[in-house]
Formats: sequence, C-alpha cells, structure tokens
Amino acid sequence: MKNSVAATFDLLGDRLTLTILRLAFVDHARRFTQWADRTAAPPAVLTARLAALVDAGVMERVPRAGADRYEYRLTELGLATWEILVCVWSWQREWTAEWALLPEFTHAECGHRGPPTVMCRGCGRDVTTHDTEVELDRDALWHLTSGRRRSGRTAGPARGDARFDEIMEAIGDRWSAAVTGLALAGVRRFSDFRAALNMSPTTLTERLTRLVEAGILHRPAAGGRDYRLTPRGRALFGVFAFLLAWSNRAHPQTPEPGLLIRHKECGAVLVPALRCRGCEAALGRRDVHFEPLSAPALDSPPVRRVSLH
Repeated sequence: MKNSVAATFDLLGDRLTLTILRLAFVDHARRFTQWADRTAAPPAVLTARLAALVDAGVMERVPRAGADRYEYRLTELGLATWEILVCVWSWQREWTAEWALLPEFTHAECGHRGPPTVMCRGCGRDVTTHDTEVELDRDALWHLTSGRRRSGRTAGPARGDARFDEIMEAIGDRWSAAVTGLALAGVRRFSDFRAALNMSPTTLTERLTRLVEAGILHRPAAGGRDYRLTPRGRALFGVFAFLLAWSNRAHPQTPEPGLLIRHKECGAVLVPALRCRGCEAALGRRDVHFEPLSAPALDSPPVRRVSLH
C-alpha cells in the first residue's frame, strides 16, 4: 500500500497543482479556461493535474448549470488544503523576492495583515521546529522515495503571479521533500540521511547540493558531511507540519507513514493550527481572507477581498 506522505507530495508537491488550488481559493476559479488563461499551462498538462485532483478527492467535476460543460469545485478535502497554502504563502512572503506579487493575508476580525504563526491545537501554544521532536520509523521511511518519480520543475507558471519556484526545491519531488523533512527532524549527517531513506549516494548528493544552493541547508565546514538548516529552511516547518496533517486526513486507512511530529511541551502528537499574530486568536478558514493583486501589476484598482470559503 502506498505511503500516505509520499502520495501527498506526489499530488501537492507540484508548482502547477499549487497554482490551481491557489486560484481556486483566491480567484474562485472553477472552469478549465480560467486556469488555462492564468497559468499558460499546456491543455494536456492542465487536464492531467485537474484529473489527479479529482481522483484524489480534492476536487469534484460537476455539470455547469445551463451548459453542456463541467466545472471543478473544491471538496471538503480540497478546502482542507487552505492551511498548507497559507504556510506556502507565508514562506514565500518572508523568504523570497516574490513577496510583491502575493496577495495580502488578513484576519477579518482584528484586521491584522501578514503571516500567522503555527500553534498546537491540543495545548494552544505556538510551536516551531525547536519545540517539537520527530519520531522516525526508518523501516517505513524508505517508501517515501519508492515508486513514481516526478520532478518539481514542471510546467505551469502563472502569468503575472508568484511561480512557487523556490519552494519547489524543498517540496517539488519526493526525494527533496524527504531530505528537507529529515533535516527538520534533526538529521544532519550524510550517512544518516542515506540510512533513513535508502538513497543512492549520487542522488542524495545531488539533492543536498540543490538544497544548499537554494539556501535551505548549509554546510558549517567546507568539505564536511554535516548539513544544517538555515533560518530559511527552518521556516518551512509549518508547510511540512500541515502537509503531514493533511496526508493523515486524506489517507486515514493507510499504515503509519514512518514519521510523527510530537510537541515536546505537551507531549501530544502535533495537530497544527494557525494563529493570528495580531490578536492571537486561532484561525479558521472562514476567519481570514486574501486581498489579491490584480493584473497587470497592479494598476491599483479598488481592493477586492476574497474569503477562503
């Protein structure tokens, strides 16, 4: 049976798929032509991504009223990806040059604009990678890198929009995601990465090199075999925490994926949630909205607020 985390990265660790979901949330895109116009993706590629989202239960294909055509709507499982997208947005906003292209994230009740924090839903305290420990089942982890391979460098950059290029270095294929996830879990030595994932030395070296070049990992000593997260890399914690939580929801019948994030302070397996930095309230999907930029760059029309309903 397929590893649930591997299945999640196969589905969501893709630039075009993230763009499809972002446009569904922020612009309420539902029709094929809307995504085609905004992404410039080849029709066959866009069709394949939408079909994969339907097959995974993230979207449903429904007839359009009064027309012999279909549209795609987010299911409850699809709506549950909103926290992942917010964390991706937060990382891009704080750690890439694309911040000026990104819509503004706002808590409706208090009006605070900007990235939220990650909190433990169980005890209500904020959490970072320093506040957690990851339990690894090394016998199960090798499934993360088995099976289908798909590069994160896929078609589908949005026109006049953020491209997800930089975050794809960390989540754009199963191997890179596994290496980044293990680094967040505290793995540092080349030999430990290889033992946990059963990767060839050549493949592991290539992924580690790419992550160093992307500023996600660094090597404290020239020629050393240790790799440590940079602040930019540690900031990916929320993305991985919510991807893991979503994978458990999307694949409830699969075996344990081989890793658990535990909140050290309360001792519970982490169930993450988002908290407003302004008023410190826990955030639900209906509590927040994006204020999207309009193309073309933004000729300063009136701001249009879009909720994540």
